[in-house]
Amino acid sequence: MTFLQHIFCTTIGRKFLMAVTGIVLIGFVVAHLVGNLQVFESPDRLNGYAHFLSSLGPVLWIERAGLLLCTVIHIWAAVVLTLESRRARGEQHDRTWIQATLASRYMRSTGFVVLAFIVYHLAQFTLGAAQAATYKENLPRYTMAGDYHVLGLTAVREGTVVPDVYSMVILGFQNTAVAVFYIVAVGLLALHLLHGAESLFQTLGWRNRRWSRGLRAVVTIACAAYFIGNLAIPGAVIAGILNPLPAAAASLRK
Repeated sequence: MTFLQHIFCTTIGRKFLMAVTGIVLIGFVVAHLVGNLQVFESPDRLNGYAHFLSSLGPVLWIERAGLLLCTVIHIWAAVVLTLESRRARGEQHDRTWIQATLASRYMRSTGFVVLAFIVYHLAQFTLGAAQAATYKENLPRYTMAGDYHVLGLTAVREGTVVPDVYSMVILGFQNTAVAVFYIVAVGLLALHLLHGAESLFQTLGWRNRRWSRGLRAVVTIACAAYFIGNLAIPGAVIAGILNPLPAAAASLRK
C-alpha cells in the first residue's frame, strides 16, 4: 500500500488528514480574527491590511485554493469516518453518547453550519457579492492617511486610494440579522474548535492522561477567547462604539 493509499483509504489515515487540515484551518481562523480586530484601530489599519492582501494577487488565490482544498478534505474525511462509525456500531446506541461532551455530540452539525457561514462571509466581505447592491454606485473608497507596514516594510503608501473595508464591515454589522447570524455562527465555530482541537492532539499522539485536563483547560480558554474576540466586533457596532466613515455612510442606497 502506497503512502497516499494509506492516508486516504484507512481510518487512521483519514483521522490524520482531519488533524493536519484542522491545524491549517485553525491557523487561518485565528489569523483572520487578528486581522479583523484591526477595526478597533484607525481606518488606515484595516483598509491597509485588506488592500495589502488583495495586492498579493496570485499568491492570495493560491492560499485560498489551499484553504479550500483543506476544507474539502476535512469535510470528506469527517463524512467518511462518520459513515464508517455508524456501520461499525449499527443502530445500537450506548452510554458513550450520554457521556460525550456537548461539543463532540454536535461536531458534525456545527461543522455544516460553519461551512454555510464561511460561504456567506466570503460572499459578503471577500467577493463583495452581498455588498454590491448596498451602495448607489461604487463601493466606498478611502485615501490612506498614513503608510501601512508589514514586518517593518511599507506595504501601502500614504495617499493610496483603497476600498473602505473598515466602513463596509461596520455597515454590514449594522444589519441586525447579519450581526446575529455572525454571532451564532462564530459561537458554533468556537464549539466546533473546542472538540476538534482536543481530537487533533489525540490523533497526533500529543495528548496523554498526565496532562489531558490541562490541555482541555487551555483549549477551552482559547476557544472562549476566540468567541469573545469575534463577538466584540458586531457587539461594538450594535452598541454604537464603531461607526462607518461619513463618506461611506452617505454612499448607501436609500
